[in-house]
Amino acid sequence: MFTLKKAERLRSKKTIQELFLKGETILVYPLKAVYLDVEALQGYPAQAAFSVSKKNYKKAVERNLIKRRVREAYRLKKPSFYKKLKSRKVAVMFIYIAKENLPYSDTEKALKKVLKKIVSSKK
Repeated sequence: MFTLKKAERLRSKKTIQELFLKGETILVYPLKAVYLDVEALQGYPAQAAFSVSKKNYKKAVERNLIKRRVREAYRLKKPSFYKKLKSRKVAVMFIYIAKENLPYSDTEKALKKVLKKIVSSKK
C-alpha cells in the first residue's frame, strides 16, 4: 500500500514528451508539477517521475537527497491520492525548483497541495 513500485514510476519517453507538450502545470513552491490525463496506464491510477535541476544542485548527493524526500512524501500521500482520482489515469512529473535545500516538512506540505489541485482539476 505504501510502496512505490516500478510500474508506478513514469519511465516512458513517449509519455514524458507528451506530458511536457500537452500537460498542465501547477506551481506550489518548492515544487512544480506537470500532469496530464492519459489512457495508456496499466494497473495504477497514476505514474509519477521526480526531477531536480543539475544547474541548481551540482552534486549528485544533494539531488538524490531531494528526490528521495519528494518520493517519500509522494509515497505516503499516494493512497489517499489514488482514492480521490477514482477512474482517472494521470501521469505526473514533480520538479523541485527551489535554489536551496528546504526541510522535508515544506516539501511535504507543497506536495499535498499539488496533489489536491490535480484531483480538483477535472477535465
